[in-house]
Amino acid sequence: MILKKYKLILGLITILISQNACREEYLNPSAASEQQVINSPDGLIALANGLQSRYTSGRLGAIYNAVAAGGLTTREFRVLNAGNVDEIALEAGLANVTNQNSIVRQLWTSCLITNANADIILANADKITEAGTRSGVVAYAAIFKALSLGTLAQFFEQAPIKAGENAAFVPRAQLLKEAVTQLEAVATLVASTPLSDKFKLNIAPGIDIPNTIQALIARYSLFAGDYTKALEAAGKVDLTKRSFFSFDDNTRNPIFETAFSNRNVIEPVSATLGLPAGLTPDPADKRIPFYVRTAPGTTQNLGAGFATANTAPIPVYLPGEMLLIRAEALIRSIATGGSPNNVDRAIDELNKVLTKKPAADVWGVGADLPAYPGPAQAANVLTEIYRNRAIELAYSGFRLEDSRRFGRSGPSVTGERNRNFMPYPRTERDNNTNTPLKDPD
Repeated sequence: MILKKYKLILGLITILISQNACREEYLNPSAASEQQVINSPDGLIALANGLQSRYTSGRLGAIYNAVAAGGLTTREFRVLNAGNVDEIALEAGLANVTNQNSIVRQLWTSCLITNANADIILANADKITEAGTRSGVVAYAAIFKALSLGTLAQFFEQAPIKAGENAAFVPRAQLLKEAVTQLEAVATLVASTPLSDKFKLNIAPGIDIPNTIQALIARYSLFAGDYTKALEAAGKVDLTKRSFFSFDDNTRNPIFETAFSNRNVIEPVSATLGLPAGLTPDPADKRIPFYVRTAPGTTQNLGAGFATANTAPIPVYLPGEMLLIRAEALIRSIATGGSPNNVDRAIDELNKVLTKKPAADVWGVGADLPAYPGPAQAANVLTEIYRNRAIELAYSGFRLEDSRRFGRSGPSVTGERNRNFMPYPRTERDNNTNTPLKDPD
């Protein structure tokens, strides 16, 4: 595997993960071997490969912690073992989630370190003389920088954009804007300078760079409220192409490894995916057996979806996400001068999700339901979009972001979410005087 190929080179890169990611020196300046890494094309490609490992790996990576934090705070998951005290705290929500929660800390740290290492690559990419290789490395680093900033924005009101001593915090809107700006720049670069064979052969397989760039522009523009940009970018994504994080028996699928391979941490709360009355899935919805399987001889609801094996790939985005982004952007743009006909256009996009058969989807995700019956009022269509995001994008970590954006009930003991944002980790607060004085609710 590509990730194994660069194991020795990556071993030369000393990533000192201290208690505070913002004050961290990510490369040891006294080690000449590390300077050789960032001064060579092969070394920079190796460091780029390391971005995926840092972002996805096991219980420390952003993926598991985003999925757990998002799912537990919105009733999508339940905790199986009371010994998992930090998951229990997230399930209870409110003040039970403290700034010493390990899931919150690991989510924060993984994103900040991935972002900082992406910045190292971007700052040194001009040392790659071959244009197509440089284009690929820059695009790959920008994708993981955007994922890191975008994930921070989903869970924290503020966060640093750059690593450094007492790094400054910026509002989440600025994190999203920076993510989109980076992606737009590399979209232009990749369009003018195609990726080289050297880059394609030596980077970890799975991520479709041109389509991923547009998909993430669409995602983070929607979260930022730029509906025109979200609509346009989502429309540029080729929905017949896959883009995914790849895993093997050494770099394992973090959701399967940590949770779904054993009934000891978290699992779906039920086949309703924790949705309240009025939003529960249609029993005929074929996405439910895709995401929720029943243990043989029992009525236990076990997680499935894209976490069925150590080697199962996790999509970076789904075709259904792009269709639902278009539907939502069309509806929300009406308030800012969009055409009233956007309701009908949004229903058309929504129906592509509702009526899609599993065999027609590149990932096999399809509801195979009748078209949306109405009513064709904007508020009702938005509610249906929310329901379908919850089902189509199950276990994606988006539920908390969506719950806030759609104005669902909470944070409360009985609401659809038990928090709005996560507290800033104690490790950050103790080492960065710019950490906001008050933790959000």
